Amino acid sequence: MGASLPEEIFTEVSEAVGLDVRRLCLEADEDTLRQTQNAQIALFTCGMAAFRTVNPEEPWVTAGHSVGEYAALAASGVLSIRDAARAVLCRGELMASAGSLRPGTMAAVLGLDREAIQAVLDGVEGTVVIANDNCPGQLVISGEVEAVGAASAQLTAAGAKRVLPLNVSGAFHSPLMDGPASELGAFLAGLTFNAPTVPIYANVTAQPETDGWPDRLVEQLKSPVRWTEIVQSMVADGVTEVVELGGGEVLLGLIKRIDKSVTGSSVG
Repeated sequence: MGASLPEEIFTEVSEAVGLDVRRLCLEADEDTLRQTQNAQIALFTCGMAAFRTVNPEEPWVTAGHSVGEYAALAASGVLSIRDAARAVLCRGELMASAGSLRPGTMAAVLGLDREAIQAVLDGVEGTVVIANDNCPGQLVISGEVEAVGAASAQLTAAGAKRVLPLNVSGAFHSPLMDGPASELGAFLAGLTFNAPTVPIYANVTAQPETDGWPDRLVEQLKSPVRWTEIVQSMVADGVTEVVELGGGEVLLGLIKRIDKSVTGSSVG
């Protein structure tokens, strides 16, 4: 992972977090790399290393999906790379241990729109919410294990093409993350947040935001990632081309399903 990207960002992040991120990306086995605390710092580092290789022309904007928002914040000048890396490591460790505090899980729902999914969730006992609105026909639910299980069965009966359990350690982007979110907030309080140099679209509002980022990052951990709305907002504001940085082409695929008029490429 990230083998072709420049080493300088890997070195900077490794020094900031006390972890050999280059070795993690290049030598770790797949199971190790997929662990939440490892995957998040690896994704952040590759995203920033890819960003360092491009020189975007004005005007440009930025956005990130879930942990990708931290790379977007660093690219926009809101956080330094070192502070963003430290925040990502803290976030990953909190999320990795979340399941031991309040057991939960997630599932991907394919082939139903948001309104149909929400109508089913409204009738399920317990806590289960839409966690990721990735694109039309691809959403993720999150919550208590029994509630997610019940919702999965009902969503299948309601016409979902597939409902796929996800191998995660907790109910991310749901109210079950209240505890970890509070701990993350305490950590973020010690960091310096600057005004963005370019617009950055927030996961929790799907709009470009200039301030209040510590609170938004806390809220993000327990709220939906509104990716469909983010892309729609960017297009409405004049975005016609996107470049995905560092993590493959997953977001490009989602964006094409949201708005086929957007052209795209990837670096990393």
